[in-house]
Amino acid sequence: MLMESVAWAQGTGGGSSGSGAGGLLSLIPFALIFIIFYFLVIRPQQKRQKDQKAVVDAVKKGDKIVTTSGIWGTVTNLGKDTVTVQIADNVKIKMQRENIARLRGDDEDKDKDA
Repeated sequence: MLMESVAWAQGTGGGSSGSGAGGLLSLIPFALIFIIFYFLVIRPQQKRQKDQKAVVDAVKKGDKIVTTSGIWGTVTNLGKDTVTVQIADNVKIKMQRENIARLRGDDEDKDKDA
């Protein structure tokens, strides 16, 4: 019985001098993981979103685009939240601006397989 009470007294951490520094040191690995996660995942994703928004905002009538679903077309009309895209002769579709994946260059117009 005496040994149990001695062990209990030693295990309670009666002195508070070492517990504060140990608690702070145990947070350092979590902070490092968060910093690495930020630079490898969060920051590049924010940059991609910023670049995509710049592309969508810069679209103008007559631009040749590729949509997120892979449809190639030419912008014929712009609305506040929508864009009308001509995908073939006499075929126009209306879609949201956010679905524009990228602008395509003139060199992409020629089909190299033909």
